[in-house]
Amino acid sequence: MGPGGGLKQPQCHEARICMWKYLDVHSMHLIDKAQTTDELKRVLAELFELQGWESDPRAAILLDLYFYTVQFSREHNFTREQSSTFFAIVKDTHEACVETPLSNVEECYHYFTELLFCHAVRRPPFSIDLFSQEQLALMSDYVVNTYFRHFKLYKYAFTPQVRLDISLSYVGMPEPELEPAAELAGELAESVMVPVPPAQEEEADSGTTAPRESPRALLQEYISAQLCQELAQLRLEVEEQLRASEEQFNTKLALLEKVSSSPKGGGRGHRK
Repeated sequence: MGPGGGLKQPQCHEARICMWKYLDVHSMHLIDKAQTTDELKRVLAELFELQGWESDPRAAILLDLYFYTVQFSREHNFTREQSSTFFAIVKDTHEACVETPLSNVEECYHYFTELLFCHAVRRPPFSIDLFSQEQLALMSDYVVNTYFRHFKLYKYAFTPQVRLDISLSYVGMPEPELEPAAELAGELAESVMVPVPPAQEEEADSGTTAPRESPRALLQEYISAQLCQELAQLRLEVEEQLRASEEQFNTKLALLEKVSSSPKGGGRGHRK
């Protein structure tokens, strides 16, 4: 939530070198010593204070995200520097995702790609050539297929739901207030017998007395009906925009997969 209780708008983040940002040399040493799944999860839980992951669904999701990120680095024989950097890229991408409940998939994907390239081109102090082109393709495919394809699920699990609350005030009509006299009359109604005229008593027995609707009730009913129509139209427009955004994102993912599955280019350039 932003200042004043408003929603935080999607932001564009600047990519920076993030080697050793979350996992320093000592942390990587502890991770390397963990050989089994349970040992690795225990180390990650201690490093990022996720000890309650067995009962906390959010902690369990984060622990899985961190665990499989480390496993990916191991499977592809990343160095400690590369493993620490890739872990930071995934964690920073996730934190950008959950910083707002609003849709920010394009901003997060742009930030993720900038983080990758920030560690693939030698241009100190802005970027370093830590990964090769082949490693960039592998990391991009992995994050797209395991994180961005479940982007909405991460958003749902880690961000509050947005709910619209509407309160109405009617111009020229005072707000209803419960007066003390009315409360006293309600308390005395059980002990005081008020004589009822015979005509009213017959109407009450026959059930023919029709309740009178106040002008305020009629106005509220009219406004509620109009408001329901407007909300239904707004819901349709939002669903249409979400559908269009999802189709556009799926198209981008398909193009990315097509590019990544094409024959890879040459390796990294030789350093002078």
